[in-house]
Amino acid sequence: MSVTLCRRDRGWWGAAAGSSPARQTGRARIKRLRDAIAVLVAAVLLLALGTALRPLFVDDPAAPEVLSATEIGFVQDMAAHHHQALVMVQRLDPGVAPAVQGLARQIEDTQLSEIGTLLGWLRLAGAPAAGAEPMGWMPARTHDHHAAHDPAAAVMPGMATQAELDSLSAARGRTAAVLFLQLMQRHHDGGIAMARVADALLTEGVVKQVAREMITAQTQESGLMTLLLAELAADPPG
Repeated sequence: MSVTLCRRDRGWWGAAAGSSPARQTGRARIKRLRDAIAVLVAAVLLLALGTALRPLFVDDPAAPEVLSATEIGFVQDMAAHHHQALVMVQRLDPGVAPAVQGLARQIEDTQLSEIGTLLGWLRLAGAPAAGAEPMGWMPARTHDHHAAHDPAAAVMPGMATQAELDSLSAARGRTAAVLFLQLMQRHHDGGIAMARVADALLTEGVVKQVAREMITAQTQESGLMTLLLAELAADPPG
């Protein structure tokens, strides 16, 4: 009986001894997992600390310039120039010939859309909607040329005076159509002149691209105005 018990004891101890390596392996895995987590936490803390301290030791490069001074000046002035075109459309007698009314609506849609684009660029650049010095971005000789050609446009080429706008508001029928076409064609000529100078001054970029698109679109519209004035037996603006 004692021999059997002894064998049973040896069997029990043998089983316990056989399970010891498995327990040790499990403990080793847990320790390695804890060590890995500790290393990961330390790395995250060091990364966060480095990010926080970086501005104290490293000078970040300046943000890239969104628009140059020339681009900002052109965009500001062209937005103001477009705004007067909208004013002229609003003052046009709605009873004018359908062809003139259709052209007016086309100009309104195009320039209203372009104003939105121009003001969006100024917002991105952190610049005001209007410049402190209109036409200051243009070379002096170019600006002087426009002022000498038309004293009423000394500030911005092609712009109508307040008296001309008041006359447009009071005009009706054929008289309104003729006056609108004459004022708008002169207005387009001024805008084209501004866009051409911007195109010449800028080497690349979206502002240069839009300036070229304005030249093309407004030249086409100006040609249409010449045809409409001929139909109305009126002279184009001098």
